[in-house]
Amino acid sequence: MAGLEPLYALARAAISRPQDALVCGIHWELVRHGYRCLGTGDQPGPDERKSELLPTGWEANKEVYTLRYKSTDDAHELLLKAIMVEDSMILNVMDRSSQKVADVTLAVADYINPEHLDDFHKVYKNTEELRTRIASGIIAPLRGPAEKAEKEPESKRDVHWHENPLRLPPRQPMGTRAPPRPSPLSPFAVGGEDLDPFGGRSGGMIVDPLHSGFPHPNIDPSSGIPGRLPPGAVPPGARFDPFGPLGAGRPGPDPDHLPPPGYDDMFM
Repeated sequence: MAGLEPLYALARAAISRPQDALVCGIHWELVRHGYRCLGTGDQPGPDERKSELLPTGWEANKEVYTLRYKSTDDAHELLLKAIMVEDSMILNVMDRSSQKVADVTLAVADYINPEHLDDFHKVYKNTEELRTRIASGIIAPLRGPAEKAEKEPESKRDVHWHENPLRLPPRQPMGTRAPPRPSPLSPFAVGGEDLDPFGGRSGGMIVDPLHSGFPHPNIDPSSGIPGRLPPGAVPPGARFDPFGPLGAGRPGPDPDHLPPPGYDDMFM
């Protein structure tokens, strides 16, 4: 408990009972966790300042010790009452900022050697246990779980649009390389074409055998489709979804694909 020794030396003249020494140790644990003492009593006094030392008159009432603390960042203000009940000390601490309350009961004899009040090196015992009780019973409940490191906002992350096919790719500054785009053979590319107002990507919602991912000869719809569209019907570069099979030699529907009418009529 580094730092407690000089504090105990300064407070030694006021320490006359074992509970005084225990309050001194509890005070130092609060200081270690970022709190500073403002003074005694329930209400603030004139010219109060944050201090690592115990205020004057802190030991005046041997049955109820009342101290007020404030965190170094001014986010928390604690009211500590250490109440003696026979041989035990009940710590009742309230955070006035959040109105949270924490309670811890300590057996004085478990942490203080009453016959060695004059010797700092012998007066305290089980110091690690005392530190754990204060940290788990007072510090943690009043401050809550430690804050996690802030994560970078999702809008600022370098997210490749192929990680989510429904996310529009981020705008790229001039001269930078465009993000990777999915292969037309990827089943997750479906719908990508409809998200791009400029066209140029595969995967639209309209099923097109010419964009299935398999090699096929390049077809220019602007030159016309024999028997279907005259030349110039489709402006050059316009998006065009074919409405029928293109090119010669493409197979028609399978005659056995659909049953003939009345196939299930027993009288036919």
